[in-house]
Amino acid sequence: MDQSVAIQETLAEGEYCIIQAVQGVLCEGDSRQSRLLGLVRYRLEHGGQEHALFLYTHRRMAITGDDVSLDQIVPVSRDFTLEEVCPDGDLYVLGADVTVQLDTAELSLTLQLPFGSHTRMFLQEVARACPGFDPANPDPEFLWLSRYKCAEPKLESPTPGGWNSAPGTRPVCATIGGGSYPSRKRVWGLEEKFGLRDTIVKSLLAQKEGEYTDIQNFRFFVGTYNVNGQSPKECLRPWLSHGAQAPDVYCVGFQELDLSKEAFFFHDTPKEEEWFKAVSESLHPDAKYAKVKLIRLVGIMLLLYVRQEHAAYISEVDAETVGTGIMGRMGNKGGVAIRFRFHNTSICVVNSHLAAHMEEYERRNQDYKDICSRMQFCQVDPDLPPLTISKHDVILWLGDLNYRIEELDVEKVKKLIEAKDFETLYGYDQLRNQLAAKTVFEGFTEGTLTFQPTYKYDTGSDDWDTSEKCRAPAWCDRVLWKGKDVTQLSYQSHMALKTSDHKPVSSVFDIGVKVINEELYRKILEEIVRSLDKMENANIPSVSLSKREFCFQNVKYMQLQVESFTIHNGQVPCRFEFIRKPDDESYCKQWLSANPSKGFLLPDSDIEIELELFVNKTTATKLNSGEDKIEDILVLHLERGKDYFLPVSGNYLPSCFGSPIHTLCYMREPILDLPRETVSKLTLMPVWTEGDSSQLESPLEIPKELWMMVDHLYRNAVQQEDLFQQPGLRSEFEHIRDCLDTGMIDNLSASNHSVAEALLLFLESLPEPVVCYSAYRSCLECSGNYMASKQVISTLPTFYKNVFNYLMAFLQELLKNSAKNHLDENILASIFGSLLLRNPAGHQKLEMAEKKKAQEFIHQFLCNPL
Repeated sequence: MDQSVAIQETLAEGEYCIIQAVQGVLCEGDSRQSRLLGLVRYRLEHGGQEHALFLYTHRRMAITGDDVSLDQIVPVSRDFTLEEVCPDGDLYVLGADVTVQLDTAELSLTLQLPFGSHTRMFLQEVARACPGFDPANPDPEFLWLSRYKCAEPKLESPTPGGWNSAPGTRPVCATIGGGSYPSRKRVWGLEEKFGLRDTIVKSLLAQKEGEYTDIQNFRFFVGTYNVNGQSPKECLRPWLSHGAQAPDVYCVGFQELDLSKEAFFFHDTPKEEEWFKAVSESLHPDAKYAKVKLIRLVGIMLLLYVRQEHAAYISEVDAETVGTGIMGRMGNKGGVAIRFRFHNTSICVVNSHLAAHMEEYERRNQDYKDICSRMQFCQVDPDLPPLTISKHDVILWLGDLNYRIEELDVEKVKKLIEAKDFETLYGYDQLRNQLAAKTVFEGFTEGTLTFQPTYKYDTGSDDWDTSEKCRAPAWCDRVLWKGKDVTQLSYQSHMALKTSDHKPVSSVFDIGVKVINEELYRKILEEIVRSLDKMENANIPSVSLSKREFCFQNVKYMQLQVESFTIHNGQVPCRFEFIRKPDDESYCKQWLSANPSKGFLLPDSDIEIELELFVNKTTATKLNSGEDKIEDILVLHLERGKDYFLPVSGNYLPSCFGSPIHTLCYMREPILDLPRETVSKLTLMPVWTEGDSSQLESPLEIPKELWMMVDHLYRNAVQQEDLFQQPGLRSEFEHIRDCLDTGMIDNLSASNHSVAEALLLFLESLPEPVVCYSAYRSCLECSGNYMASKQVISTLPTFYKNVFNYLMAFLQELLKNSAKNHLDENILASIFGSLLLRNPAGHQKLEMAEKKKAQEFIHQFLCNPL
């Protein structure tokens, strides 16, 4: 729909919006604000012309001049430049995220423009409007813009007031250079009205969507391939272009793109470009494609392509990653996702690589749930909560899900495959059984498996695994979907490709996409806007809450508790938000969050709010010491309405997690057996407490909890494959934590991987790392000099020095069994380097050189006598 009509209504005589306006996003730091861009031409009396970019705030779809408000004017002068840039850390991609940098002598703006041919035409027109550098041409003077200029507004001193103060007002002006230009359409409260009004319009349009959209089928190709760390060695067309009809959209996922330690720990890999090139060269020859987005997490990569003729109808593209590896964040396992809007249908594509090994199906289920809960996409409208995977019309989920065939021996499995009795074999498939039990992928559908298992083959052949492990064949590589108007046309493997120990899988779908009828859309939009004009003059909004006080009992470290309540709205549309109290940095304490924390409600509608309480390494220490308590007051604010005060209370059970090393050394009894006052006193002790005879008891050399975990691993796990690389189960971590905090170590029953992960989480939770912050810089400076490094360690407080030497001795024992556990010095140095040595700057991300120096420091102690 051409929104330049609305812009033209705001312009004076002689000014003309020369090309259809573009709706983009103005990026300022973390802020993202929607703007309507119009290229305006002014014809001069002597026959020349000048141009300027006009930026407007706007309603969702601007129909008239009343729907826009002028925000900024940027003259297209000689020093004007506009170039497409690539955001830091991102690859250049053709499509949705077109980021442009606009610079003049007086300002610099970053804008994101929608993927499509119209954006290209707009940018070309702006380029043509630039005056160039011909000295024969006079410099543009832009005298015609003077009618917009106004004096700088005087800033009022802040008015004292509480949370119910009316929003401050300011002149509606557009800035440029050193001056500002007022909007030609001054509307009282326009900025405040637009946010709520736009959200209501969007919601009402969604309710009436069936009245202005038609369902049209588009063909989607979805493919997944675990490439086992290999580079492409053969053409991918047998996989990607096997159908007669060229797909409209390609969703192509890879796993194990790179198995090197460099890719795992530093995320760099040349394989990304190799496989991207191989895919791009193998797309269907009967169509031309544009790459919309590429997203990668270590070895998990997802590519999205669209036919060029559909490019203009792709919008709202975003991509995110979730690592579910060791400590819940390593990217060797996890998921990547791309979400986008195609015409008026929202689509989310997820590529995941879940936990390996036959017996780890519960871990796979947990990985799936973690990806679903942690994958969140920011919306353009900052007043709307993030989108989750489930909040899409269509979800396509592909990947190496790693579910195996259970209860059958290898030979029985192979016989059923040879007989092509896939139906019987499918009865023993773990994913099928977990789907039936509704423990995973609830609401998803998978097509019938009519092809033989895709794992595990001898690389370069179609022969089943003949290695020492002789893995049983399994359907590890799968495609599932969720949503309406989705028809699966094919679901198959591709035996012709032999690069990996997996075979690639593809599924082709016809997906019914909601295509907008512009004429009907405009008619319904106008009806909604007219009804809103009447509605906005109604009464002050009012809501009722199902619950107003919340109590969280026996809160434990890293164990989520959730309380929920419902907001029921009255007869006036309203926007709500949890707002911060005076002098607070956030609307709630760090251990608490509300989901959603803001939103809007139509008349007589409900929304459920979940209050989530989760104590982690950031908040545990102060709760242990008593400096913080499970006490807070949430302030729920209604725009143009009242505030509601919601008290939150509870009690926290102290834990060894989040307790300092020296504190734990002075706790000879389990932390939960000690009086609260004693725990508080010991937690608040300074690091240097040696020789203080006032302590309650003589201290232990190292924390007993650390000894319990290391001793368990020493007795049970020195030969455990993938130790410290494969995550454990969350339920087992909670059991381990309870055993440590109560001292009931004899009751410890958990896998080696869960105990190993608990050890890493314990080290991560230490408020003062094993190598104290004061020694951090010295350690980096002497990495590579073992004698100097040992000298630095000798200066640590006794308890910290004891723990460091104890851990190094344990890791050296593990390395003696490297033939069995497959650990080496580089792996252990990479894992423990970032835990034992931490930057005193806290959450600041380490430079790669600094990270490598920390690893080199630990590496010395693993390779040399202690």
